[in-house]
Amino acid sequence: MLTTKQLQDIEALQKECEAFDKLQLKLNWEMLRRRDSDQTDFFYYHEDELIAFLGIYPFGSVAEVCGMVKPSERRKGHFQQLFSEAMDVCEKRGYKKILLNAPASSQGAKEFLNKQGAEYAFTEHQMQWVEKELADVSGFTLRQADDKDIAMRVRLDVEAFGVDEESAKANESRIDNDEDTDMLMIVVEMEVIGKIRVKREDGEAWIYGFSILPTHQGRGIGRKVLQQVVGEQSAKGNSVHLEVETKNAHALSLYESIGFKVVHAQDYYRYN
Repeated sequence: MLTTKQLQDIEALQKECEAFDKLQLKLNWEMLRRRDSDQTDFFYYHEDELIAFLGIYPFGSVAEVCGMVKPSERRKGHFQQLFSEAMDVCEKRGYKKILLNAPASSQGAKEFLNKQGAEYAFTEHQMQWVEKELADVSGFTLRQADDKDIAMRVRLDVEAFGVDEESAKANESRIDNDEDTDMLMIVVEMEVIGKIRVKREDGEAWIYGFSILPTHQGRGIGRKVLQQVVGEQSAKGNSVHLEVETKNAHALSLYESIGFKVVHAQDYYRYN
C-alpha cells in the first residue's frame, strides 16, 4: 500500500510534468490508491523530493507501465534505472504482454521507448462529450450487475474486446471494488446482451467497458444505451468522458456522432 506522502508526491510530480509538457499522463489513480503490493511502484527520491516515478498496472496477464521524470532532472538516467527494475519484476511475474503507455504528443517519451526496442501498438483517445440534444430512447433496460453476472461480464470482455479469459476475470474482479462506480447490464427482451460501467469522480463521469455481444451488434442498441447514460450523467451535473482505441473505428464514429470530441491521446507500445 502506498503511503499518503507517496501519493501526494506522485500527484505533485504529475502536475508539474503535465504543466511543463502541456499534456496529460495516464497514471490509473483508482489503482494507485488501492495498491496491495510494494513491488508495483518505483520511486527515485533526492533530498526527500520525488524526482522520478514508474508504476506497473496489472490487468490479468497484461501489464501496463507508465511513468514520469521531473523536467529539470531528465536525461540523467533516473528513469532508465526505474524502468530496468520494473522490467525485472514483470519478467519474474510472467506477464504475457507488457504495454508501455505515453502521451502521444511527448517526443521525449517516444525517443525513450524506441531506445528500449518497444514497438508501437495502438493509440487510445480520451474523449469528452460536448452538450447536444439527445434523442429519447427505448427498447432496452439497464440494471445494476450482481454476482450472477460475472460470467457474462467475462464473456463480453472476451468476445467484444478480444481479451483473454484470465485477464478478463482479473479485470472484472478488480472493478467490483471500485468506489462511486455503477456496473450496468444491458437487457433486451429479458436477455442480457451487454454491459457499461460508469465511474464518477470530481464532477466527471467516465464510461468504461461498454460492450455488446457480437450477435446483437449493428442493431442500434449501443447508440441508444450510450445516449441514455450520457443524458443521465449530464443531468446530474457531471462532464462525461470515455476512452477508445483508434483501431476501433466503429466505436470512434459512434461516439463522435452523439457529440464526443477527442481531447487527449495516449500511445501504447508493446515491449518484448
